[in-house]
Amino acid sequence: MMKKEWLIVMLSLVGFSACSRKPKDGLTDTYTSGVIIIAADESFQPIVQEEVDVFEGINTLAGIVPRYTTEVNAINLFLKDSVRVAIVTRTLTPKEINSFHSRKFFPQEIKLATDGLALIVNRTNTDSLISVRDIQRILTGKVKEWKDIYSASHLKNIQFVFDNKNSSSVRFVVDSLCKDKPLSKNLRALNNNREVINYVANTPEAIGIIGVNWLGNRSDTTNLSFRNEIRVMSVSSEDVATPDNSYKPYQAYLFYGNYPLVRSIYVLLNDPRNALPWGFTSFLTSDRGQRIILKSGLVPATQPVRVVDVENKQ
Repeated sequence: MMKKEWLIVMLSLVGFSACSRKPKDGLTDTYTSGVIIIAADESFQPIVQEEVDVFEGINTLAGIVPRYTTEVNAINLFLKDSVRVAIVTRTLTPKEINSFHSRKFFPQEIKLATDGLALIVNRTNTDSLISVRDIQRILTGKVKEWKDIYSASHLKNIQFVFDNKNSSSVRFVVDSLCKDKPLSKNLRALNNNREVINYVANTPEAIGIIGVNWLGNRSDTTNLSFRNEIRVMSVSSEDVATPDNSYKPYQAYLFYGNYPLVRSIYVLLNDPRNALPWGFTSFLTSDRGQRIILKSGLVPATQPVRVVDVENKQ
């Protein structure tokens, strides 16, 4: 029997036999023991899972059960008190905070890391420089074919794919790139980041947008190489992308702000009992938890970043 299943069974038996000693809210977890479900944006599944595995290895009586889902669903679960921890890319709105306050809850919003959104293309596509302006033109339907951006391209219609229609990636392009302009009807939403990688790897005309921590080459401790099955584009803030003004989502370029497609990762926490949700969140922001983020290629909120010179940033 797996550790998490064993914990659930044992804690259920303990809870059944000691029901008279349960607190009024029915929760029995402590700062370092018990089982809880958390919600996490699917974009961060690789790094969240590693954090969970290490935390459970240290706290052998604790079980963290992640529910990887869209950002919209993760926040809805948090708002409904279905989970006490959500890992997402935005803070709560004033309306959402007021909803908690009306119930005498005072949730915390803790920055965990800085993330980047990567643009990926098929390995056969040699056009790997793109400007934010051209990304906007693709997303809003002003550009539909590869030759409209790269005149020498032999590819035809651009197939832009997202991980999910309710994902944080979609919200980012709507809020930060397109400034609420309507998105093209030719865009396609799949189910998750893994499907985007597979689709782009098998579709020469495709371009996908995914979280940077899905790109990591685990054998490269310098975080200077990406997955082999796709090509990562270099992005420029200038209107015309050139090798000198375009950057890939390397950790140092996220840290210094050279790479334009960046966003923050937050832990939303609602745990007035100071129990396991606080214990796990404290681990995420601790030196050890932040070092896991550092190793993943993201920029931790508190851990210093080791800057490595990149001779060829493309």
